[in-house]
Amino acid sequence: MTSAPTTSTDDAPKAADPTPKPGTWAPLRPLVLRLHFYAGLLVAPFLLVAAVTGLLYAGSFQAEKIIYADELTVSKVGETKLPISQQVAAARETHPEGTVSAVRPSPEDDATTRVLLSGVKGVDPGHTLAVFVDPYTAKVEGALEQYGSTGALPLRTWISEFHRSLHLGETGRLYSELAASWLWVIAGGGLVLWFARRRAQRKVRGTTGRRRTLGLHGSVGVWAAAGFVFLSATGLTWSTYAGANIDELRTSLGQSTPSVVSTAGGDHSGHGASASAGDAEHGVGLDTVLAAARAEGLGDPVEIVPPADETSAYVVKQTGRGFPTKQDAVAVDPTSGQVTDVLRFADHPILAKLTRWGIDLHTGTLFGLVNQIGLMLLALSLILLIVWGYRMWWQRGRGSSFGRPIPRGAWQKVPPQILVPCVAVVAVLGYFVPLLGIPLAAFIVVDVVLGEIGHRRGKRADAAA
Repeated sequence: MTSAPTTSTDDAPKAADPTPKPGTWAPLRPLVLRLHFYAGLLVAPFLLVAAVTGLLYAGSFQAEKIIYADELTVSKVGETKLPISQQVAAARETHPEGTVSAVRPSPEDDATTRVLLSGVKGVDPGHTLAVFVDPYTAKVEGALEQYGSTGALPLRTWISEFHRSLHLGETGRLYSELAASWLWVIAGGGLVLWFARRRAQRKVRGTTGRRRTLGLHGSVGVWAAAGFVFLSATGLTWSTYAGANIDELRTSLGQSTPSVVSTAGGDHSGHGASASAGDAEHGVGLDTVLAAARAEGLGDPVEIVPPADETSAYVVKQTGRGFPTKQDAVAVDPTSGQVTDVLRFADHPILAKLTRWGIDLHTGTLFGLVNQIGLMLLALSLILLIVWGYRMWWQRGRGSSFGRPIPRGAWQKVPPQILVPCVAVVAVLGYFVPLLGIPLAAFIVVDVVLGEIGHRRGKRADAAA
């Protein structure tokens, strides 16, 4: 038998202060809530497109392996791979058009070699024609249009362009930059609002209606927020305006991505005279160049880029985007076959490395299939959050309510020591990330207008009463 718990005077609940002082959060909550509402309502359509296309892109890596299996893999693994020059010659015999812009030797036992041709009629100027060659027999297995350093083939290229620009060119890229500019703001605001709620208000089980929708929205958002912030930050690194500002900042800090020096030494007049127009065989040839790169420790996968002119060297660079990253590069003199410059990924500036890893993690190549599954889960989470967000709006006013404006005078209630730094931070961010700053200014104007309309309606109602 247990005795009844005793209660001391120290443990007894204290009477509430009749005039409690408002905390720091109280005046900030209406501002954060309104910003989260506006951004979620107006930016969500762009985020939804980005999420759906991002989901498709993450799945396109594995889809390519299935759809293009005949081109990517050999029918039978042989004993010895033929010299790379012989494989390129076979590709040129089948496809004599254009210029050999790069060669990607077979990186695995069952993989084909890719000979990349630029300037081919019917191929997008920014793309190349990839000719797939069996490294054991020199048989051409097919040819497909390729885009980018990751070797995206038609399916992934189409999805990638849709995700990045909606196939609208440079103007279309503004949609994805807008989405990336606001994703971290929406995620951060949602986190603040969620953790500011009492624990009892966060539960999902046993709730119905709008409260249940809010619980699902908040619970999933909390778990996915870190991923959203990461996608936002890395997406901005190659955006049009914010990306340019980031590149300029990295350059000013001496943290830009270095490149191997591809200028050949000595007198090279006529070193490519023996090569036919558009051929990859200059000077010592591809086999010697590849052997020189292997001697410097450049393992598969690699790409060989022929000299651009008579003063240039061959460039051999690793193209491995997985972890550990293989991104070393060497320059090889076309007349002597000697390595003239070596660039190791380990020697890249720290911000250059972080940018490389961030982009590769964003695009699903850093950790392969696991990376791609993680991106798909993030995309699905974002889609659900957007659907739940609109559902809450509908449940709140059955689609006829645009939400409550920030209460009049809310800005004045924020302590100056908090308001001034916040305004300064927003101004700096708005400058470096213009597609955050410009819409934010528009949101404020709209909210002020709605608040003024509501205020005048209230005055008329009071006068009528």
